[in-house]
Amino acid sequence: MKIRIGIVGYGNLGRGVESAVTNSDDMELVGVFTRRDPSTVQTHTSLPVYKMEEAFNMKDKIDVMILCGGSANDLPVQTPQFAECFNVVDSFDTHAKIPEHFNRVNEACKIGQTTAVISAGWDPGMFSLNRLYGQAILPHGADYTFWGKGVSQGHSDAIRRIDGVKDARQYTIPVEAALESVRDGQNPTLTTRQKHTRECFVVAKEGADLVKIEETIKTMPNYFADYDTTVHFISEDELQRDHQGIPHGGVVFRSGTTGFDQENKHVIEYRLKLDSNPEFTSSVLVAYARAAYRMHQEGMSGCKTVLDIAPAYLHPADGEELRKNLL
Repeated sequence: MKIRIGIVGYGNLGRGVESAVTNSDDMELVGVFTRRDPSTVQTHTSLPVYKMEEAFNMKDKIDVMILCGGSANDLPVQTPQFAECFNVVDSFDTHAKIPEHFNRVNEACKIGQTTAVISAGWDPGMFSLNRLYGQAILPHGADYTFWGKGVSQGHSDAIRRIDGVKDARQYTIPVEAALESVRDGQNPTLTTRQKHTRECFVVAKEGADLVKIEETIKTMPNYFADYDTTVHFISEDELQRDHQGIPHGGVVFRSGTTGFDQENKHVIEYRLKLDSNPEFTSSVLVAYARAAYRMHQEGMSGCKTVLDIAPAYLHPADGEELRKNLL
């Protein structure tokens, strides 16, 4: 029996989930749920498209709902709402608010006895796991995370929601000198501002207050306030011509020492280079949807993160096959 998947939201992330599920033999798609007029949404695989509220009449037809909205305004509302009725997975990526989001979703899971996995992407997500492994293996050391250069969907979405903004792309750019000092084992002390810069390309609506938009971006807490941020106002044609790709990536380092006198140095490096940020994130979401389904089948409920879930739950193969082929 295949795992039945529903998709909430059909932007770049939703389309990525559609693709990833199509490539997963143990899963099947039930439909897309949208706030838009369903007749205006054309899916790649001709999936049925429903109004958002229709989802709650289909609880018996969906095993896991994958939520593909933005972290700024959508997921804080949608994940708890859907978790009362469905097993859910999201990619909530506002790091500072994850504990609060976890608690709200966990309370919703108690109502429905459902299983939720939040913040399942690559950061938070895969990078979080590697930070945990690094700290556990090298307790004497320091963590370093660098993102980019690439388009951040969450930050771009946050800009688009500002009054007067028609469209936007935000690039996260690592400071090269900082990255190389870590790779060389110098163990520098780096502030958030010293590690990355942020560059924004914004298409403003006609008559919009550009000064106000720029100020709103640069002072936005949890997104831009702690970084050196550059804002460029460009035309819609320029955005379409020069900024349509969605690449991203980054590196997690754990630099540490071992020995009775901490005399031996070690550097763990985990790198991602992604042609498509949303498609990779979607692939992570789908793997954790499999985990959510399996855990629920075993009687587990409540909210989980990637740090709580055994890796074997992610893989379509059973334990015997994994032990034979991957150990």
